[in-house]
Amino acid sequence: MRWRSISTVVGVLTFCLFAKSTPAVARTHTIPEKIEWTWADRPEHPDPNLPNVLLLGDSITRGYYSETARLLTGHANCFLFATSASSGDPRLPQQIAAYSEIGPLTFAVVHFNNGMHGWAYTEQQYNDGLPSLISALHRLAPHAKLIWATTTPVLISDDGGATNSRIDERNRLALALMRQKLIPIDDQHTLMLDHQDLHQGNVHFTAAGSTIQAQQAAQSILKFLPPY
Repeated sequence: MRWRSISTVVGVLTFCLFAKSTPAVARTHTIPEKIEWTWADRPEHPDPNLPNVLLLGDSITRGYYSETARLLTGHANCFLFATSASSGDPRLPQQIAAYSEIGPLTFAVVHFNNGMHGWAYTEQQYNDGLPSLISALHRLAPHAKLIWATTTPVLISDDGGATNSRIDERNRLALALMRQKLIPIDDQHTLMLDHQDLHQGNVHFTAAGSTIQAQQAAQSILKFLPPY
């Protein structure tokens, strides 16, 4: 009986010491917004002789997609996948994987952005999710050139949502990672800082603003299209 008691005490102490020395693993889970959505668009008749380009982002990307596609006419077929899922949300890589079921077989360039949603996630959680986003894109388009677009400013900071200070921090974190991975940058943030008068509401831009964005996005994509 005494030996069993000692064994029990030793076992309990060992378990306690192990538990204290093993750090807890933080699990990121989905924090849904009031409205969640995904949106895809594609050319009605893709030219099989042209390379395919994907614009991946949110409603800002959706705003400049049509004009970007027009500017790339004769150079590439332009596709869109937009989502309200933020980096740090485990659904984002899953959504990108699901998009592969309706997208074309190959992409030559993926122009991507994420940063205007998911304000319930901390900037650290946002940053921790970026490698998974990049990995999901590599799985979707293993031979594509990736281009990162910085997140655009808002007109007025919203304490309950998007603020320019948080956007600046997300851009800083994302830029550090993209530069480390040698991913080219389309600096949409700096571009639209000079066009705050073209906001339509607090977050989005007018047609004129989206056209300015599309011009820079198209220029950044054209640099990396393969010859045809």
